[in-house]
Amino acid sequence: MRQLLSLLIAGSLVSGCSQTSAQPQAEGTGHGGIAGGAPQAPKEPPRAADVALATGASRQSAGVVAAGAVDASYNYGPTVMVENGRTRIWWCSQYSSAPPPGDDILYAEGPSADGPFTGPGGGAPPAVLSGSPGNFDGMHTCDPSVLRVGGTYFMYYTGAAGDHALGNAIGMATSPDGIHWTRSNGGQPILGASHDVHRDNVYGAGQPSVVFLDGWYYLMFTDTTGRAAGWNGAGQFVVRAHDPAFREGVEALGEKGFEPTATTAAPRTRSVVDAFSVDLEWVGALDAFAIAHETADGTTITFWDRDFTMQPYQPVVLPGAWKEGPGLVRRPDGHAPTSVSDPCDLVSLDVVRATEIGPAGAPTGLQHFGLDVKGAGGCSTPSRTTATFDGVAMPSPDRMIDLYRRGERIRIDRRSVAAVLAGELVDRPLPQAPEVPVKTRLRSGATVVHAYGRGYGMVLDGQLYGLPDTTIVDLNGSGVQEIDPRQWDAAARGLPLGG
Repeated sequence: MRQLLSLLIAGSLVSGCSQTSAQPQAEGTGHGGIAGGAPQAPKEPPRAADVALATGASRQSAGVVAAGAVDASYNYGPTVMVENGRTRIWWCSQYSSAPPPGDDILYAEGPSADGPFTGPGGGAPPAVLSGSPGNFDGMHTCDPSVLRVGGTYFMYYTGAAGDHALGNAIGMATSPDGIHWTRSNGGQPILGASHDVHRDNVYGAGQPSVVFLDGWYYLMFTDTTGRAAGWNGAGQFVVRAHDPAFREGVEALGEKGFEPTATTAAPRTRSVVDAFSVDLEWVGALDAFAIAHETADGTTITFWDRDFTMQPYQPVVLPGAWKEGPGLVRRPDGHAPTSVSDPCDLVSLDVVRATEIGPAGAPTGLQHFGLDVKGAGGCSTPSRTTATFDGVAMPSPDRMIDLYRRGERIRIDRRSVAAVLAGELVDRPLPQAPEVPVKTRLRSGATVVHAYGRGYGMVLDGQLYGLPDTTIVDLNGSGVQEIDPRQWDAAARGLPLGG
């Protein structure tokens, strides 16, 4: 054991150990047990609040961009992901061919947010998640929010066994491809109604939206029983955890900021927007969360800083028809896509939303709306530059890939590995990227280590870097070395490579 410990800390573990197939870690920390916070940056002047943003390039699709097959009686509540040159969308509908009767989640993909969206291979969008009779989501699965962290896709959704009656709750499923899903947490909900206050609106808890940032999963959701909800049950609450299933280490946003809580059903004491059916994303170039919610004029985007303590920008509005909440066009980790033409100063805000009430009396007519924010100032300070390029990977001068993660630059031999670990992989070097030294290199064949109860990681230049799952084992031609948890705990820590 002593010999292995010295090799681990020296960073000289070798390849050639037995390989394993990639397996999602949906029930674990999702980080190889290493979470960590953002690096300490030089002290900068306090941020200004309520800054007006310049906008332009307003756009709208020519018509409906996505819909189920002919028997789909409605189409709404989308989540939209830009990934590897394609746009993927999941939304709420209902197929008579997908038992049991009730809401189903459909999937489609297309070249852009303007579509056209079809099922894989060009056919009708399939139902990828339906009710599970006898469980909390026995009749309805709706309102999906999808992330990819590492090689694992996470879907958070509203489930119900029947009519509302405060029975709505939030479930989670995982997938290796975003199409074939397995329920997590033993098929039980990860969050339900708090029952702080019972109002006329008996919806309960649901309509989740999840973002992965700095090792945290941020979950925003509706709870009509929340203490800080409005008279009609409107309001949005936030919890976060390093565990994607929110079973441990949960913090709830309250009047004093994020505070530890023993359960996701803790009292909801603070709402961040008075609305139903919203979507959340992190905008690196603005160093702010963006919340998309419907108002009289269209989709309003409101902004909060990283800790939800102040609103750095005035809201912006994407005008046009709407009938149900929007889905922001996001990259796999829930961040706004990076502008390759002007990453520091241009931010594209795009949504897909239902625009009409169909024959079934429910929202349908999914269309795309968007605009650009100009002069974002994403490279105006060192900390803003770090936020702008966090999670972005791009080709390096020596035909490898540079991943920017929390102010560090990590060189990766294989493009396929970088594509899994990055929030976004762009096709060409961005000249505005910070000129920070290469911190370490992830070489082909580098050994992955595993410690029971801790997770997976890689030892690079004497530091242990956490992995979100084992997807890169095969992609990188790596082996897996089992180590004692004490060795894991004693090793010098690097950043989580997957966020």
